[in-house]
Amino acid sequence: MKAVEENPERISQADVIVGIPSYNEAGSIAFPTTQVDKGLSKYFGDYSRVIINCDNNSPDGTKQAFMDTITDNPKIYLSTPDGVRGKGNNFRNLFAKALELKARAVVVVDADLKSITPEWIRNLGRPLFEEFSFVAPLYVRHKYDGTITNNIAYPLTRSLYGRRVRQPIGGDFGFSGELAKVYMESDAWTEQVAHFGIDIWMTSLAMLDRAQVIQSFMGRPKIHKPKDPAADLGPMFSNVVGTIFEVMGRHVEFWREVKWSRPTAVYGFGLGDVEVPPEVSVNVKALGEKFFRGIENGWDIYRECLSSVTYGKLEEVAGLPMGGFEFPAALWAQVLYDYAYAYHRETVPRTDLVNSLVPLYNGRTLSFVLETESMNTQQVEELIEDQCMQFEKTKRYLLDRWFGA
Repeated sequence: MKAVEENPERISQADVIVGIPSYNEAGSIAFPTTQVDKGLSKYFGDYSRVIINCDNNSPDGTKQAFMDTITDNPKIYLSTPDGVRGKGNNFRNLFAKALELKARAVVVVDADLKSITPEWIRNLGRPLFEEFSFVAPLYVRHKYDGTITNNIAYPLTRSLYGRRVRQPIGGDFGFSGELAKVYMESDAWTEQVAHFGIDIWMTSLAMLDRAQVIQSFMGRPKIHKPKDPAADLGPMFSNVVGTIFEVMGRHVEFWREVKWSRPTAVYGFGLGDVEVPPEVSVNVKALGEKFFRGIENGWDIYRECLSSVTYGKLEEVAGLPMGGFEFPAALWAQVLYDYAYAYHRETVPRTDLVNSLVPLYNGRTLSFVLETESMNTQQVEELIEDQCMQFEKTKRYLLDRWFGA
């Protein structure tokens, strides 16, 4: 896949790159581009630098909006060919360009960010000049923004690879030029990674490469386009979950030896007084309907991929009324471990398998919402940490399933 490029200033080398992946973001890309420009000039003035919009040939004028944004730093526009979509494909173009420009540090921020400040560029980029190779974001989010992160991506990557990276699919990252080479040369590129699986893939490969990983406190909540957890998940769910299971199956010998997780260092000032993130409303009734209706169509698959113990407990959960509904974290851990094993064995077609997990995810999300309705952000964080410990304690169950008791 050859990128379409516009490089009006003919930039041939850059120590620091900030990439902004996009598709149809003409109305929003100017603001993060302006903040990126300020951050580069203020904090990386001693280095050569460039801003790159990695686009999917957006028909809405994203390229023009980006190129027309006035900046002190040079800009490059990269695009996939017409008809080629996917955030991961945008990143792949960025990896290749980073290697071509011999970049030492690459920062990536979402094109729809409304809360980005110049300090975000400092916080994501500066550790890359201090012996770190991968920088994950750390920001306060509303308790119902990021339910895939809270209930799947974070607890699974933590229990599998032994590192506590709170936002493994946060969307805003920093990585070294050396790690860009690792990504570019990986043979684990799949159609799911080429789309929304890219964030979890990058985080996982950084851990698997034993890169020096750090989290960076952004100082402000992430404000973008939050969605009701009860809304349709679209391809993001299948891309993220499929990528987790795929990477997991390729690196069994690594996670087999991981017993417990360890903390990951934080760059920045820590979680002191922070702004309150914007509200994310949840349609609890819709979540309940999606669980109870969806589960009725999946029992044949559940019988195939779940252990008899997990299956029996799921039947009990399915029989609960909305008023007393609970999908325990320990059971949820067993469900995901069973699904990972079934995905590896291809017990049922993988697309059908992942699709059948959606109602169960809705059930776990419903339980999470009901349990946390009266909790503040800190209390919810403590609950999420408890859930992660359940995953780590339940990992023996995964090992017994995968390798035999």
